[in-house]
Amino acid sequence: MKTLKIFSFAIAFIAISQISFAQTKTETFNVSGNCGMCKATIEKAAKNAGATTASWDATTKKLTVKYLSSTTNTAKIQQEVASAGYDNAGFKASDAAYSKLHTCCQYDRTAGSSTTDEKADCCKDGKCTKEGHNGADCCKKSSN
Repeated sequence: MKTLKIFSFAIAFIAISQISFAQTKTETFNVSGNCGMCKATIEKAAKNAGATTASWDATTKKLTVKYLSSTTNTAKIQQEVASAGYDNAGFKASDAAYSKLHTCCQYDRTAGSSTTDEKADCCKDGKCTKEGHNGADCCKKSSN
């Protein structure tokens, strides 16, 4: 019985020691995107990569994540966000992942380009603001 108590105490001590070494980190980095649908997808991807919390701001294009350093890191989170289709400070999304995004979520990947992207700024508060576009198919070209 005494051995069992000592063993139980040792296990508890090891578990507590492991928890104390796991630091909670907070990181903020740029992630491209446009709207509320982007926000949901970006935050979900970050959490899938191990973030305990994730908050993306559509205005600043910044994602703030909190995570335990023992379970994940910024690179893993950025890679998962890129896999979801969103370019970020650490990784560029593949063309295949980007093309799977809803059309209103397909942000301008050529920042600084002089060409006009018809999809840019068309999705506001979940509604398409471009004339001739169907709200359910936000930012898709009309068939006129």
